[in-house]
This record gives sequence, structure tokens and C-alpha cells, in this order.
Amino acid sequence: MISDNITTVRPEELAAMAERLRYDAAEPMDYLRDIVGMDWGEEGLGALYYMECTSTGSRRVLKTATKDRENAFLPSVCHLWKTAKIKEREVFDFFGIRFTGNPDMRRIFLREDWKGFPLRKDYDMDSNPLNMENEVNADVTEEYTLRPDGTIEGRENTVFGKEDFVVNIGPQHPSTHGVLRMRTSIDGENIRHIDPVLGYIHRGIEKMNESLTYQQTLALTDRLDYLSAHQNRHALCMCIEQAAGIEISERAQYIRTIMDELQRIDSHLLFYSCLVMDMGGLTPFFYGFREREMILDIMEETTGGRLIQNYNVIGGVQADLHPDFRRKVKEFIRHLRSVIKDYHDIFTGNVIARQRLIGVGVLSREDAISLGTTGGTGRASGWSNDVRKHHPYAMYDKVDFREITRTEGDSFARYMVRMDEIMESCHIIEQLIDNIPEGEYRVKTKPVIKLPEGNFSTSVESSRGEFGVMLESHGDKYPYRLHYRSTGLPLVDAMDTVCRGQKIADLIAIGGTLDFVIPDIDR
Repeated sequence: MISDNITTVRPEELAAMAERLRYDAAEPMDYLRDIVGMDWGEEGLGALYYMECTSTGSRRVLKTATKDRENAFLPSVCHLWKTAKIKEREVFDFFGIRFTGNPDMRRIFLREDWKGFPLRKDYDMDSNPLNMENEVNADVTEEYTLRPDGTIEGRENTVFGKEDFVVNIGPQHPSTHGVLRMRTSIDGENIRHIDPVLGYIHRGIEKMNESLTYQQTLALTDRLDYLSAHQNRHALCMCIEQAAGIEISERAQYIRTIMDELQRIDSHLLFYSCLVMDMGGLTPFFYGFREREMILDIMEETTGGRLIQNYNVIGGVQADLHPDFRRKVKEFIRHLRSVIKDYHDIFTGNVIARQRLIGVGVLSREDAISLGTTGGTGRASGWSNDVRKHHPYAMYDKVDFREITRTEGDSFARYMVRMDEIMESCHIIEQLIDNIPEGEYRVKTKPVIKLPEGNFSTSVESSRGEFGVMLESHGDKYPYRLHYRSTGLPLVDAMDTVCRGQKIADLIAIGGTLDFVIPDIDR
């Protein structure tokens, strides 16, 4: 989708405009998809607010900027959408914009002693030499309030006090699924508050994009959520193609859709394996890996990759399908249908698994939307949010499939949504695999692509939810700004809401059912 519905507002008008859109009687923008920080040079520092109405699917974008680079302030919207709290921290971390009304203005990915804001265009790349000293925990944060006379008042808030008993979960804990650290305060065995500490593998991908051509940026998408590599790259290719007016062949659309669904099955099988392993089950762990290896073998013959997939390119796909692709995919689906009962027999119906998952870590539909927890997590809470259904792309408007939703919102519902989605992906592939049309798999494109000036965005349903791409072009061969909507950042942010009042022993199972992948969060 091309973002042509952008409304520009002054900073002092932003809060009122956002509130009108949030509570609009006809189309309430109850889902804040993303907040994207921007440095527009002389136009100032600002942000783009991407919103959606969950009942109609309509989307709006607000744009605002302040010309005061030394003391950049914007009003917070975290009182309207809970996800804004962590997304505003991300904008502050990289652009130095402080949000009045946000109670937590700490850095989120970079060290608290980091100098400068790296996504500003005037950032000095030599200002932060390698620092190997341990970082001091930031237990005090500043909250800024805009006084009626236009001046700013600051006050300190405490994250953890001296009376709090805080334990570290991670960053080297095997069940955080990557280098994620959750500082967790507990009262006996009950969780009181979780403060996620991110950025241990932050690689500056969005900064790197600014000095890469559009073809070169593709390589970085595979290293975000590596279990959604096809889908991530699909989103970026689609955004660039739509902006450049490149129309790809129907054959390439079929291939992309099939690969996306194979990737989804691959991801959900790994989700199953890791969840049961986290909860003490060893045999089911091998079940999931057994079938996942079959998918990786099939993809490797065509793409050359197993974990990192660099198959989608601007204009189509990199190579045609392997001669055995169709046969092996159909054989795999028949095999998977024959063994999926074993998965449920050994784990789904297990009394220990059910006691540890049912009724544990409940996330309400309202909180799921407000926190922006898309994908299987949101759908387990009754939120119909599948991008494939609400904003179809590729071949998804040509196939018949169910959007898997449940209403319980607990850990077991999140588990079952993903298990049912495995079979629904098989159903999608079966409708396409014997009907792939003849034709070219890749249209010819220019060796150097320059996009027209403008702001472009698109999104896909990745293995973990809505993966979005926001691209601003100033007519050059490099993107002026290329931002990715992390599917995992809202999921980690939701841990505090979902885990409060639960037992510390439940934290790992709850985190496993939220299914976040850390490189996608840290970028």
C-alpha cells in the first residue's frame, strides 16, 4: 500500500487530533501500528504515526515535527495506545525526541551513557568508542510535563525501588530465545513488574540502510526475524516494487506465497519444539525438528539457504523452482497431516501441559489491540488481525483459508492458534502448488533503482504478526529512511501486562507462547 493518506499536524495539535481519531464514532483508530521517528533536516525532528481501525481495516497516518533540535519535545499518545510507551522510547533513543506525558524516557536499545542519537542525519559516527564496561541499571527515569505557559517541567520516576526484590531472567537464559534480559521484581513467587532490557544484539540495520542501494538493503531483512526471512524480504520487495511501478509475474506471486507459507510452518514447528523443551518435554522437541528439517531441505534445493533466505528479489524471485519442488512439497504435506496427531497426543493433551497453560497469562482483546500484539498472540485473544485477510497481497485474495482465532487469550489459546495455523498453511499451499502458471519468475529491473520522492509503506503477515516496511524516498538511489515494524517489540512489551500476578515459574511458558524473536526486536 502507498501511504497517500498522510495528515500533517503541528506538535501542539497532535494530542487532540490523535484522540479524535482514536475515539472517532465511525472509524475509531484503536490500533496504533507504529511510530516512526524522522529527521527531516530543516523541516525538523518528528514522527509518523501509523494507525488502523480494527473493525473496518481503514488506515491513517499522522505526521508532525518540531524545529527545535536542541530541545525536541512532542506530546505522548501513550494514554491512547499502550504500545506508544515503548515505541516513543525507541524514537527518543535514536532521535532524541522527548515525549511529554510518557512516564519512562529511558533509552531502550542503546546504553544510558550513549552520546548522541544515531539516526539523526548530523550524528557523529566517531562519538562513541567501544565501551566494554558494565552498564549501570537505570532505575530512575524522567517524565516531562508541558505546563500551560508552554514550558517543560521534569520529574523523576522510579522503575524499581530499594524495597523491590529484582531477579534477572536472561540475557543468557536459554528460554528467553536470544539475548533478552527481563528484570523481574517478585513478591514471594508472584511477579510484580517486568522491565525488558533490549539491544544486546542491536546492529544498526536501519542506519545501515541509509547508505545502501535498494538491492543491497534486501540482505538485511533475512537477519531480522530469521524465522520469517521469506516474509520480511517479501514485504520490502513489495514496497519497492509498488513505489517504482514494477509489476511482477503471476508465477512469481504464486512462488512467493507458497514460500511464505512454508516459512510459517517452519516457524510454528520450531515454536512447538522450543515451547515443549522450555516446559521439560524432550521427545516432542525432536518431533518438531524432524518435520522442520524436511521443509528446510525442500527450500534449500530452490533457494540455497536454510536459515537465511535471500530468495525474494526486486522483480520476483532469484531462481526458478527446483524440478522436484512440487512433488516434495505435496509429499511433505501428506506426511505432516499423518503425524500431527502425534504432536497433540504427546503434548496438547498432556495433563501437565494443560495445567501450566490453560488460564495462565491471560491477555484481553482490548489489551492485545492497545499493545499492538499482532499475529497468533492477538488472534488468541479474539482480535482478527491477519494482514492476509484484511489487506490481501500476493495470492491471498485468490485462496480460501480460515483466520484462526480463539477467545480465551491464555497461553493455551496462543499455542493452539499456531498449531491450527500449521494445517491452514498446508491448505493454502495445496490450493496453489498444482496451479503455478508458466511464465518468467523475475522481470528485468534496472541495475540502479531510484524511487520517486514520497513516503511508501506496506505490510505482510509474518510468522509472528504484522511486519511493516516504511520507506521515505527523496528521489535518490538510497532510501532517506527505511524502517521496519518489529513484530516482537510489542510482544516483549506485553510481558509485563501478561505476567503480573502470575508465578515466576509461569514466566518462561508465557514468554514461549508469545513467540518473540530477539534479532527482530533489536534490529
